[in-house]
Amino acid sequence: MKKSVINDVEIWESSGNVFADLGLPDAEKLKIKTGLIIEIMNAMERLDLTQQEAARRMGITQPKLSDILRGKNFSISERKLMDCLNRLGYDIEIRVKPTLEPVGHLMLAVV
Repeated sequence: MKKSVINDVEIWESSGNVFADLGLPDAEKLKIKTGLIIEIMNAMERLDLTQQEAARRMGITQPKLSDILRGKNFSISERKLMDCLNRLGYDIEIRVKPTLEPVGHLMLAVV
């Protein structure tokens, strides 16, 4: 991360992944999961669904949905979150391509 000082205040430029900036393990997966959860929240708002209605559509319990939305259930898989979005009317595309870097990256793009 790049550091600069403005008015005697240290400022660190983000890498674009707050989880990586905090040094958390599996930062890329956490970023993907967070993006999917935010999109579930957006879908619920767009469709004007209560947690109970959304949970029923997604095939999970309302308490489990509540935990997911509050960040208390990060053991849920990315695949299950994608399935939830499918059930809320979203198409999901996964694109795989070679990279010039020694290690590739995971990326979530919401359009």
